[in-house]
Amino acid sequence: MDEEVRLYTTNADREKYNNLATLFGITVALDYLERAFVRDSITAAEYDLECNAKRYSPACTRLIGQYKTMLKLVGDSVSSIEEFMTKYRMDHPAALHRLKVGVPATIEHSSEAGPETGKWVAETTQSFITFMDALKLRLRAKDQLHPILQELVTGYARFKGSKDWEGRSRMVGWFVDETKV
Repeated sequence: MDEEVRLYTTNADREKYNNLATLFGITVALDYLERAFVRDSITAAEYDLECNAKRYSPACTRLIGQYKTMLKLVGDSVSSIEEFMTKYRMDHPAALHRLKVGVPATIEHSSEAGPETGKWVAETTQSFITFMDALKLRLRAKDQLHPILQELVTGYARFKGSKDWEGRSRMVGWFVDETKV
């Protein structure tokens, strides 16, 4: 009655179940992070030098990156996050939404600009020029364009009123579509 049940018989099976457990943990952690952000238990600011407060954006970006890596490792076992969550009876809608979007809420919903607006304008302009140059050089691979586009969307989202710009939805749409590929 109290005997050990093994989920695996080979090292490959053991690694598969360890990877699935890690994916499960990442999803749960992301759900808790999203809920803490919504409840304002953690700050959205990425650069807060005066205090060591917990920060949402870097943690969310890291978890999304870990999710993408784990999804590649368990790709033969899991075709989509929805299938994975259904199979293991997970009820984490906040994590599911964040994983589908692929970017932190601070990027998805533009934040207000602070005193460093001039610096942000220069950085965002540089990101835009870099992205345009990459397209002119016919770079089309996801691993080439994703970091450049992420930097552009992140830079643009810093500005107050940026969500009212007519091209913002298209740019965020490109980023979300590119993230899904």
